[in-house]
Amino acid sequence: MTSPAPAPTATRATRSTVAVAVVVAIVGALGYQSWAASSSSLPHGPRADSVPAAGPEGIPRPAQDGPRQHLPPGDDDRAGDGAGGVAGGVVPGGVTVFDDEFPAVSELDPALLTALHRAAEDAAPGGVTFYVNSGWRSPEYQDQLRREATSRYGSEKEAARWVATADTSRHVSGDAVDLGGSDAVAWLSSYGAGYGLCQVYRNEPWHFELRPDAVDRGCPGMYADPTHDPRLQQ
Repeated sequence: MTSPAPAPTATRATRSTVAVAVVVAIVGALGYQSWAASSSSLPHGPRADSVPAAGPEGIPRPAQDGPRQHLPPGDDDRAGDGAGGVAGGVVPGGVTVFDDEFPAVSELDPALLTALHRAAEDAAPGGVTFYVNSGWRSPEYQDQLRREATSRYGSEKEAARWVATADTSRHVSGDAVDLGGSDAVAWLSSYGAGYGLCQVYRNEPWHFELRPDAVDRGCPGMYADPTHDPRLQQ
């Protein structure tokens, strides 16, 4: 007697298991591709536009979003005014440390101007421009500024905190520059020592002079104002 053929239960179960495994594998592969595509579009670390521009030797520059610095007293908007006008050291708006057609820039001490050029070139990629509010001044222009400061502040004593006499002014000798814009002032306050460029007076953060030793030793402490500067006491 011939035995009946066994039911194909085991075979069907095996085929079902294989089919399910294939489906799972396909779904898993599609899911991974979708995840990979979406994850590749996610940022990895800080956004490029959130990283501050670099200062010298790649040091990040601090963000400059605050209000602009006040202009040095007596030096704002004087393109056609002042003793001798532009020839006497008056600076029109928009002049930079590279604009040597203006005596206020070209008459600065050559070493100071070279340091300013080097610093300005390094700051430029970060969008910082070194505008000049005041540089070299003729003695006549300095005298005029002193008279105006005396009138503005009510006394010679108070005026001396802001404007030196023509005999002692570091501007008249070509040894000082007043920069415009809070970004340039902040950039140099952070990195200026590397170029020998230092702030001198706490009440005039825009006023910079050349201190060659600062490259190795850092900038010296600042005077409260020009009346505390022994170089100006005559």
